[in-house]
Amino acid sequence: MAEENGKVEISPEFFGPLYQYIEDDSITDIDYDGRRLWLSDTKNHRYQAKIQLPVDFVTAFTKRVANCVSKQFHKQSPVLEAETETLRITIVHESAAITGRAICIRKSMPFTRLSRDSMVRDGYLSESMINLLINCVKARMNMTFCGEPGVGKTECAKYFSSYIPKSQRVITIEDNPEWHYSSLNPGADSVELRISPVMDYTKAIKTCLRLNPKWMMLSEARSKEVVYLLEGFSTGVRGMTTLHTDDIRKVPDRMMNMAGSLRSEGRLENDIYSFIDVGVLIRKKLRKRPNGSFEVIRYVDQIGFFYRENKKNSCLLVLDQGEPTGNDIPEVMMKKFQEACVEDPYTFDYRQDLVTEICDDKHSDGYAIPARPLQSVAESMSDYNGKPEAADMDQRIEEAAEVLSDMEREFIQKKRRGMTFVGRKEKAAFR
Repeated sequence: MAEENGKVEISPEFFGPLYQYIEDDSITDIDYDGRRLWLSDTKNHRYQAKIQLPVDFVTAFTKRVANCVSKQFHKQSPVLEAETETLRITIVHESAAITGRAICIRKSMPFTRLSRDSMVRDGYLSESMINLLINCVKARMNMTFCGEPGVGKTECAKYFSSYIPKSQRVITIEDNPEWHYSSLNPGADSVELRISPVMDYTKAIKTCLRLNPKWMMLSEARSKEVVYLLEGFSTGVRGMTTLHTDDIRKVPDRMMNMAGSLRSEGRLENDIYSFIDVGVLIRKKLRKRPNGSFEVIRYVDQIGFFYRENKKNSCLLVLDQGEPTGNDIPEVMMKKFQEACVEDPYTFDYRQDLVTEICDDKHSDGYAIPARPLQSVAESMSDYNGKPEAADMDQRIEEAAEVLSDMEREFIQKKRRGMTFVGRKEKAAFR
């Protein structure tokens, strides 16, 4: 039954006429305003559903949700919240919502809706800028994804976090499950921490730092926990977070306001410019279709670098209003790219990323799945779930390499055997 173990069950019996929209992966939000049902989809369309929700269903649905979470729902307790691994449900009582009982169901699916091809095709981000952000991950830079609510900050962060090598431990900290890092990256070393009344953000960050993380992902920086996030970054842990702002140049002020009096303003500002490396701003805008109608699209509006050099704090934009600014990447950031063997930050050498370096982990037997290879190769390997046999891995590489040139295939096979193009063993690379 739906109410067993106090969990909401995704079933036709539980969701009734809403189930068709729950099952439809193209639907992202389901909103009932007390009179009409509204839907939002992955193409940024928002429209009224053709069905009307019967009052009896709204009452029964609310009761089922309340029973699942063992909560009262009345004038004195007018907000009811529940969730599954992929849904977040909020219901507001008619005593507080004078237009009628309001229901909001938000989806957070364990996959990313972004891909390299779709981003370029839809005008979300150019290929060179995609490469830049991938290389920022490769260079282990701390990244902040910014924008107004609903623009897809977490979705963007989810995509680029998938380029983190699986052997680097990632710990996510969320109040509601949205990142789904373990599901998105099967086989990765990851821990998912959940915020609760006994585990607030501050405690979660402190706990995270005791778990030997290489990356710390904070779903959203909202308040004083930003101080502890920066302290974590200062220890060498890398990470990503999301933030509400309309310009990445406002990130330092936003973080200082959130921190309050926990840290002196001057010191905190210096820490922000020292330990936040990259800002990414996502926006929505109207775009005119060929037929004269308009559609809402999401796109990356700004990309910039934060840095502190010679006691001076700076933020330099390389993308603004969706267009390259022509500014050179700061020298201090270029050093980080060079340390990660990235010669051109705007070019992603997918051949190097197709096969990861052989690691000495006793459980790997010398084989590892790439963190995020060329999109077509990644998709052909997407069903991987567990350690493959050597022969199976050879077959997967060969199948994936069909889209590559003969030289690239040779590179892949020799790289997997720890050899260069001329056949010498690359001993140092695999220690």
